[in-house]
Amino acid sequence: MRYRIFTEHDNNALQALDLTVQRHLDPTFDALPEREREGRISTSLPALKFYERSEHSFVAEDEGQLAGFIFAQSVWQGDKPIVLVRTLSLSPDAPVETAQGLLHATIKSAYDTAVYEVHFPLVPGLEDTARAEEAVTLGAYAVRHLGSRLETSPGVRLSPPSHPAGGGEVSGISGADIGA
Repeated sequence: MRYRIFTEHDNNALQALDLTVQRHLDPTFDALPEREREGRISTSLPALKFYERSEHSFVAEDEGQLAGFIFAQSVWQGDKPIVLVRTLSLSPDAPVETAQGLLHATIKSAYDTAVYEVHFPLVPGLEDTARAEEAVTLGAYAVRHLGSRLETSPGVRLSPPSHPAGGGEVSGISGADIGA
């Protein structure tokens, strides 16, 4: 397995792999509303151009075929940079070590650019890789989709709070003031 940066010459293969992965993860993918399909795809042309320049995004290639990709970017936190992983996608038939190799490539690129924190969602199938990289957990990584994607977005929906008061205030704004 070879881990390398990707170029525009890989765009078609990346888009085909992304579509294969989406269809594998959700067999009803093609029947989803167009907005949801677009929201799940990570390989739009603007995204590919962005992540191609990120210095922290890689593909896994095995005998000339793409087996997976990782998209990550450096994000300034006000006092230090971090590398934030957006997507790790693997071909359904990718070897087990592919995820670990891709994450390790991103971790090495972060270190080489003097960035000492890599943040990534701990999705199913990535736990062993996180252990191999000696990662620590600081809680769960959650995503709140807005608009109509809330109804169709992938993932495990968290249940509402069990206490009657709800979530309380956010930054001194009462719940009644939000969206008013």
